[in-house]
Amino acid sequence: MNHPTVEELARVDLFADLDTEQLRAWADAAELCQAHPGETVSVQGERSSGLILLLEGTMEGLISDSGREERINDQIAPTWIGAIPTLLEGENVITLRASSEVRFAVVPAKEFVELALADRPVFRRVMAQVRPVIGRITQREQNRERLTSLGTMAAGLAHELNNPATAAQRSAEQLSDALEVVSSTIGVFVESGLERSDAEKLVTLQREALQAAADPIPLDTLDEADAADELADAIADMGVGDSWLLSEPLAAAGLDRDFLQRTRDAAGPALEATLRWIAATLSARKIASELAESTKRMTALVTAIKTYAYMDRGEVVQVDVGEGLDTTLTILGHKLKHTQIKVNRDYDPSLPRLTVHGAELNQVWTNLLDNAIDALGDSGEITIVTRRDGACAEVDIADNGPGIPPEMSDRVFEPFFTTKDVGRGTGLGLDTARRILVDRHGGSLTLESRPGRTVFRARLPIDAASR
Repeated sequence: MNHPTVEELARVDLFADLDTEQLRAWADAAELCQAHPGETVSVQGERSSGLILLLEGTMEGLISDSGREERINDQIAPTWIGAIPTLLEGENVITLRASSEVRFAVVPAKEFVELALADRPVFRRVMAQVRPVIGRITQREQNRERLTSLGTMAAGLAHELNNPATAAQRSAEQLSDALEVVSSTIGVFVESGLERSDAEKLVTLQREALQAAADPIPLDTLDEADAADELADAIADMGVGDSWLLSEPLAAAGLDRDFLQRTRDAAGPALEATLRWIAATLSARKIASELAESTKRMTALVTAIKTYAYMDRGEVVQVDVGEGLDTTLTILGHKLKHTQIKVNRDYDPSLPRLTVHGAELNQVWTNLLDNAIDALGDSGEITIVTRRDGACAEVDIADNGPGIPPEMSDRVFEPFFTTKDVGRGTGLGLDTARRILVDRHGGSLTLESRPGRTVFRARLPIDAASR
C-alpha cells in the first residue's frame, strides 16, 4: 500500500499544529489514490469511507436533488474533505468528482476517529467546521423549502387568477356581441317604419325588463330551465328564430308570456329586432356584472399578495393579526378549494395592532395553516383563535385531524424532522416558524396534540419587533 509523505501532509492545514512524529502516524494510516477527470471519488448518500486528503488537483462538489446534480463548490489541493460525516459515522453530504488529474489519500474511518481523538489540534479544527457546515446545510434546505413553498403558492395563485381572467376575457367577447346588437337596433326600428308612440312603448318594455332583472324572483336551476323552455316555445310560435338564445336572458330576468305578448303588440313587424334588443340589453347588464366580479376577484388576489409580502412598506410594520391570517388563507385558497375543510375564525376585536417583521410573521401562519390542511386531507375543521394575554398576543391554530403521536410531538420543532411522507416536506417548516417567533420576536411556539385535536399556539409580545 502506498502512503503519502510527511511533507505532503504538512501542506494540509488540518495538520498545521502537528509535529513530524504525529504526521508520520497519519501518513502511515493513509492510502494514496488517483482519479482522472470525470471520475467520481465519493457519492452523496453513501456511508463515508474515511477522511479524504486532496494532495494535487481539483475536485468539484455536487449536490443531487430529484435526479439532477447541482455544482456547489470546488475543492482545490491541498485540502481535506469528509471529516464531519466520517467522525459522526454518517453519509456523504456531497458527491466528489475529479475536475482534473487528482492525487489524494484516504484515511479509513476507524483510523481517522482514533487519530483525531488522539491529536487534539486535529479534533479542534474538525469541530470548528461543524457549526458553519451545518449552518450552510440548514440555510440551503430552508431556502429550498421557501422556494418550494413559493412555487406551490405561485402555481395555486396562477390557477386562482386564471379563472377570473378567463371569465373576464369570455365576458368581454360576449359584451362586444351584445353591444353590436343594441347599437344596430335603432336602424332596424327606423327601417321597419316604427311609429314614435310604439317606440316609446318598446323603451318602456325594455326598462321594465331591466328592472325585473335587477330584482329577479329567485329560481332554482331546474325551474329556470323550465321557464326558458316555455319562453323559447312561445318565441318560436311567434315566428322568431334562435328562440332558445333569446329565451335564456328573458327567463333569467323573470319575464313571462304576458311580457312577450305585450312586446309583440307594440313591436309589430319589428318583433324579432325588439326581442333581440331586449335580450342583448339584459345580457350586457349581466356580462358587465360578471366582468366587475372577475376584476374584483383578481384585485382581491393581487391585494392579498401585496399584503402578504408587505410590499411598499418597511421590514418592521404594524399589523392586524386577523388580517394577516385571512390574507394567508386567501393565498392558500387553492389548497382548500377542492376540499370539505371548514375554517372557523374567532378573532379578538380588542387585540391591538402588533409591531412585527410582517412578512416573516406571515410565513409562520403559512407553515402552521399548511400543516393543518395537510393533516386533515379532504375534510375536517380548522379553528383559528386570537386573544390578548397581558402584553402578549396569542394565536391558536387547531385542527381536528388524527393528531401527532407523543413520540413525535417532542421532536416536531427539530430541524429536518418531519411527520410527512418522503418528498412532501423538508422538516424545516416548524423549525423556521419557531425561529421567527422566538429569535426574531421574543415569543414562543408550543404544541398540544391528541387524536381529534392538534393545537399550535403562537405567542409574541405586542411590540415584538422592538425587542
